Amino acid sequence: MELAGKAAVVTGGTRGVGAGIARAFLAAGAEVVVCARRPPERPVGAGGREAEFHPLDLREPSAVREFFDAVATAYGHLDVLVNNAGGTPYRLLGESPAERHARVVELNLTAPLTASLAAYPHLRASGGSVVMIGSVSGTRASPGTAAYGAAKAGLENLARSMAVEWAPGVRVNTLVLGMVRTELAHLHYGDERGVAAVARTVPLGRLAEPGEVGEAAVFLASARAAYITGASLLVHGGGERPVFLDAATVNKSPEGQGS
Repeated sequence: MELAGKAAVVTGGTRGVGAGIARAFLAAGAEVVVCARRPPERPVGAGGREAEFHPLDLREPSAVREFFDAVATAYGHLDVLVNNAGGTPYRLLGESPAERHARVVELNLTAPLTASLAAYPHLRASGGSVVMIGSVSGTRASPGTAAYGAAKAGLENLARSMAVEWAPGVRVNTLVLGMVRTELAHLHYGDERGVAAVARTVPLGRLAEPGEVGEAAVFLASARAAYITGASLLVHGGGERPVFLDAATVNKSPEGQGS
């Protein structure tokens, strides 16, 4: 219960990775508020406790400011913001006008900035922290999700700048996620055969579970990470095996590995 007495907001916390993070924070003792444009199909809960849900469009700055003021007033303080809301459909750059790609950037970069600025006065008062949910798409080429990758690259840089500007009062860190098994995994990887094939490309041999992302977020928000700010924590199972290793016609035997 290392977050007992803390109040946390998880954006996009109604399903997938966000719900996993919210459950981990509940299990750690925090009071949790999740926000999204639509309510969850069932309440997000863990250990007999439930997260409070508020409808919110993060692209509306005035509504975002009102939301964070209301949360801080209701709980008396705000200690953690997890900027999780985001995502993108598969869309090649040349198949859509710039306006469509700009909406992806708005959701994945501008919205976390809006939320962070709205939460900042309350986090500063409590000595709290921000956890950005980044992606390996921000550090490698992302064909089909280029605007998303660009936004996630910007988000990680934004977090580093925030960490410097807001120190020592507010810590800001990023979780850089690889592939995660959620209820929407089929949209990205296909059926179970596709998910299994993709999992084999990860050194640990599987996709992450939302709860594992949640545990990492709890760590960054907790006192155990009191001297960590401006950091990017990789949660990607070892990344991706370089494809040239399988394409090469040498060094295939165990004896030849690494030679």
